[in-house]
Amino acid sequence: MSLVRVHNFTISLDGFGTGEGLSLDAPFGHAGERLHEWMFATRWWHEQAGDRGGNGGVDDAFARQFMPGIGAEIMGSGKFGYPGWHENADWKGWWGPNPPFHTPTFIATRHTRPSIEMEGGTTFHFLDASPTEVLAAARKAAGDQDIRIGGGVTLLRDFLSERLIDHMHVAVAPLLLGRGQRLWDGLEGIEQDYRIESVSSPSGVTHLTFTRATE
Repeated sequence: MSLVRVHNFTISLDGFGTGEGLSLDAPFGHAGERLHEWMFATRWWHEQAGDRGGNGGVDDAFARQFMPGIGAEIMGSGKFGYPGWHENADWKGWWGPNPPFHTPTFIATRHTRPSIEMEGGTTFHFLDASPTEVLAAARKAAGDQDIRIGGGVTLLRDFLSERLIDHMHVAVAPLLLGRGQRLWDGLEGIEQDYRIESVSSPSGVTHLTFTRATE
């Protein structure tokens, strides 16, 4: 069966995956782009933008695992748009006409609308359904390939609560946010169901991997 994966999901040292005060002008609130500076510096990120340069090493190796083998994406309403995006009939996400997913992409939201076909193979589907139901739709679309859970914090926490994640990469950035949305709230004991490994990077980022434990 296909795997459910998370890649490059970044949190602060105090566990926040986004800041406070999210808006159209501030997609990550007061955190700005600080959580993801490690990824922006990688050679992989520069390649995606059509540029040369960037750093190799540990950060780059983890960042590159984002794309291979993915047949569908799942994200939450908060990742797809700013608070109130559902009132804007023209809103098609943050990523322009050619989003980086290139697969069927399922938005878990109470604010449903007709599917939107974008350039590059991305089609946004809007589902008001439980994590299990959204995952079933994504599995059907993905075929034999894996499903990526893109976030944000609330969606990822919901999937972890139901132990629907098979493999998860969390990057812990060396900064304190103090407020926002915290990933680990309500997930006490999750370590009992996953094998957890960590790798430190010269950038100061710690890469954590969670792999579902097998009996």
